[in-house]
Amino acid sequence: MRKIIFINNNWLYKEDFKSEYLAKDFDFKEFKSIDLPHTNKELPYNYFDEKDYQFISCYAKTLNIDYGYKGKRIYLDFEGVMLACDIYLNGTHLLNHKGGYTPFSVDITDYVNYEKENTLVIVVDSTERKDTPPYGNVVDYLTYGGIYREVSLRIVENTHINKIYSRAYNCLQDKKTLEVEVELEKYNSNKELEILIELLDKERVVALANKKINDNKEGNKTLITINDIKGVELWDLDNPKLYNIKATLKDNKDIIDVYSDKFGFREAIFKPEGFYLNGNLIKLIGLNRHQSYPYVGYAMPERVQKKDADILKYELGLNIVRTSHYMQSRHFLDRCDEIGLLVFEEIPGWQYIGDKAWQDISLRDVEVMIKRDYNRPSIILWGVRINESLDNHDFYTKTNYIAKKLDTVRQTGGVRYIHKSDFLEDVYTLNDFVHDGGEKVLITQKEATGLERKVPYLVTESNGHMYPTKMIDNEAKLVEHANRHLRVVNRALGAEDISGSISWCAFDYNTHSCFGSGDKICYHGVMDMFRNSKYAAYSYSSQKDSKYGIVLEPLTLACRGERAGGGILPFTILTNCDYVKIYKNGEFIDDYYPDIENYPNLYHLPVNVYHMLPVNLDLPISEKDKSDIRNFVINKIKQGNLEDLTEKDNDFFKKIADRSGISVSMILGLIFRLAGGWGEEENMITIKGYINNEQVISKEIGELKSRNRLEVIPDDYKLSLNKTSYDATRVVIKLLDNMNNLLQFNNEFIEVQIEGPAKILGPSKFGIQGGITAFWIRTIGEAGKVKVKVKGMYFQTETIIEVE
Repeated sequence: MRKIIFINNNWLYKEDFKSEYLAKDFDFKEFKSIDLPHTNKELPYNYFDEKDYQFISCYAKTLNIDYGYKGKRIYLDFEGVMLACDIYLNGTHLLNHKGGYTPFSVDITDYVNYEKENTLVIVVDSTERKDTPPYGNVVDYLTYGGIYREVSLRIVENTHINKIYSRAYNCLQDKKTLEVEVELEKYNSNKELEILIELLDKERVVALANKKINDNKEGNKTLITINDIKGVELWDLDNPKLYNIKATLKDNKDIIDVYSDKFGFREAIFKPEGFYLNGNLIKLIGLNRHQSYPYVGYAMPERVQKKDADILKYELGLNIVRTSHYMQSRHFLDRCDEIGLLVFEEIPGWQYIGDKAWQDISLRDVEVMIKRDYNRPSIILWGVRINESLDNHDFYTKTNYIAKKLDTVRQTGGVRYIHKSDFLEDVYTLNDFVHDGGEKVLITQKEATGLERKVPYLVTESNGHMYPTKMIDNEAKLVEHANRHLRVVNRALGAEDISGSISWCAFDYNTHSCFGSGDKICYHGVMDMFRNSKYAAYSYSSQKDSKYGIVLEPLTLACRGERAGGGILPFTILTNCDYVKIYKNGEFIDDYYPDIENYPNLYHLPVNVYHMLPVNLDLPISEKDKSDIRNFVINKIKQGNLEDLTEKDNDFFKKIADRSGISVSMILGLIFRLAGGWGEEENMITIKGYINNEQVISKEIGELKSRNRLEVIPDDYKLSLNKTSYDATRVVIKLLDNMNNLLQFNNEFIEVQIEGPAKILGPSKFGIQGGITAFWIRTIGEAGKVKVKVKGMYFQTETIIEVE
């Protein structure tokens, strides 16, 4: 029977390598103790030297292999080592591996000492090697370094199951078909063996089939088909039903090996008219994700990886993510399977295509990617082209061939930025950056492909570098950033020839000096690196159904001095409410409804506020004149020139004044004051959101604000020691005013103290940005209460996290 032993704790590490480290009985006393996942060099949040992590380092670990495992096969399984590595056991070189995103295994059976300790040494090359993707030229992201994913020992019989590949047919029929291809590793046994396949819903057997094979005569893959499966639920966005497929290898009645994997029944296909999931036309709206975090780069454990999927699905309301520009953590993808978040997964690279040896590694990446993630229902498209590379017919013919040979069900895509490109994939995928704030939002499919026929078409990037935006930018820039994303979503939803849009990008990320804002950060995300929302995040979250959370976000600070020229009107409210009621300084102003004129295709349209004139306008004029004045103000503010009155405008007010026996100046004075002009008392605005004519949310904004409190919110209040590595969670810090809003321009200093069995990842002292920031803490192998104490310049608070 197989046994998996994770060996992620108690490694030794040094930021260099010398050949003497491989010597027998070498004393590792100068090495420091670390756990995996591990980054080879913690970095500052920004303004660091990117060369700081680009070096060769050494990891070491003592392995004690139980004598009872003698006669079995013993493997070391690595999930990710950046960027290349050499594996040594007891001084013997076993493997050189190139590629930081691909898992790999080492058979150590013949090199293990069962009577004494074994010394495992990993030499990790984290330099930007030009012979290994994604490098060879400039790359707009960092890859960091180290053994940043998990490592395990796998003990199996000589003949064992290497992998199962499951695929479903007739998913939309009552009777479904399941094919399971079982890949065996064999070591010249002549026994007749049996493979049993069970489809399980938790413990319940839904269907089963078996097949006898002769180990010495059969090939290394055996296909088992189960027909006429009834009562199976489909894996879908709102009901991501997962089954377990269990493969048991038997020798007569003796069980040799058991291999299990999750699986979902679903039909996913791109057609010229769009993307269909289980026969339903679905508009794909998503963002690209980099797997990087502040300070520790790629090195984050299971819980944190899964949290990113939750943020994308539940906070932002997306239905797809692109793993730009490489294969990402299995934990992240596990969560996508679990919650119903679709995935476009692609091979490592960025624009550059190297020589034949480089291309051979990339071809291997295609194979490893598909084999690793074959059974995942969330993955609907394989990316088999180097992101934004030029055409290379021969190379991309090969990548597509490998993908089709390995997976006959899923389609392929290839992300490009060039129009009328060599179209070898099933889906034409394009980075469309045409939108610069003007009227052109996305190009048409025909402009992109140059083809006369319609083909499956997906936009895979937009926005991003066209309008980088920081948490601390002024209101106008944050608003425009949100509007640009909103325009792209609106255009994609309304375009019959576009399957959807995956915009750039979810989170800010570290990058090289030739990109970004000069501080080693690309501020392209709708969230910052700490996963905190900019205004643009609400362009997405406001589109989700209210059953997944009510959104009501006014895109304004509601302060007259923030904007050029002053004033607070107009402003936009992003919401999934039906309409809103607005009160100013306690007085009811009006009901405001969605903007169908500018955003006809959105699921939930933004609400634009163009006036602050109360229903009971304090003027001795008729109700009709009050209505006409309100419409006049709305139209003038839409034009952006309320105070720029024309002769026609003056005549309009003169007629009202003459009819009512009051002066024009009286009317105009009241209008300008109520519209938020200078001289008005503090503007305090209450916004109430309504669904089905019932109030469901309320928010207050305005000028009479002051610092009120420091809030500390962990993503999780309980951490576990029963993980495959250390556990970790994010802790969000908010500086709030008396209306529960972020202190947008507060930049005070924060100090964190941890008491108990945990430690902080990164620095314990840092500044706040946009009134909000975050940090991560991790377990240290002990149970107990962790007191997290956060101190600012004026407030301090604390929270408790349990480690169990």
